[in-house]
Amino acid sequence: MRVDVLTLFPEMFAAVTDMSILKRAQSQGLLDVRLTDIRAFALDKHRVVDDYPFGGGAGMVLKPEPVIAAVEAVVEQARAAGHLESRVILLSPQGQVLTQARATELSKREHLVLICGHYEGIDHRVTQLAVHEEISVGDYVLTGGELPAMLLIDCVARLLPGVLGSPESTAEESFASESVLEYPHYTRPREFRGVSVPEVLLSGNHKEISRWRRGHALRRTLEKRPELLQRELSKYDRECLAIANGDSPDFYSLRKEGF
Repeated sequence: MRVDVLTLFPEMFAAVTDMSILKRAQSQGLLDVRLTDIRAFALDKHRVVDDYPFGGGAGMVLKPEPVIAAVEAVVEQARAAGHLESRVILLSPQGQVLTQARATELSKREHLVLICGHYEGIDHRVTQLAVHEEISVGDYVLTGGELPAMLLIDCVARLLPGVLGSPESTAEESFASESVLEYPHYTRPREFRGVSVPEVLLSGNHKEISRWRRGHALRRTLEKRPELLQRELSKYDRECLAIANGDSPDFYSLRKEGF
């Protein structure tokens, strides 16, 4: 996958793209992140990319000319390299909130173009003429689209085949296949400060381990994000949840009543 990021601050991205898993993914040719400074497409010698908004108001607005020119340039470069389908995304608090399901869909794309807005906003004609969709990372406002773009790249890149090594790494994660949080994890030592690893995880009984994990995933979801479970649990899920709650079959009904 190729990802082109259009930003006023390309140096910000090194902390994410030049480290750990994303760095390895790029070295292996699984991911190609390219940074483009929008100022390079400014029309004047002072590289001005913003202006006052028509109608008055606080703040400055990114001009359409340099942003559109930057989009067209990276799309043309990508097509020349064989990436024929480009998806242009504006990181914006007005967009649809990023979910694991949307990240999975985007991971199947061959080329993403991420536009990082800044200042008070971006000229609306950019959205009208060049943007396929807007994506938000939450119901809050940041100083620019750089941090959301980093989140999007990290979220999508780890879903690319081969990036995490094993497909199982993402199969049972929170939100992976349904709206259920992930079960608790343990590693050595077996006992730490009086807290021991649950015996079932040491038993080697994979059927019981699976039931334990399913039950604790459901319990975590009901405790922390109950709004995610807006469906009736199956008999198997109720049994697993009862195991997770110390064999108390009433936990689910109590939780639904506000316990």
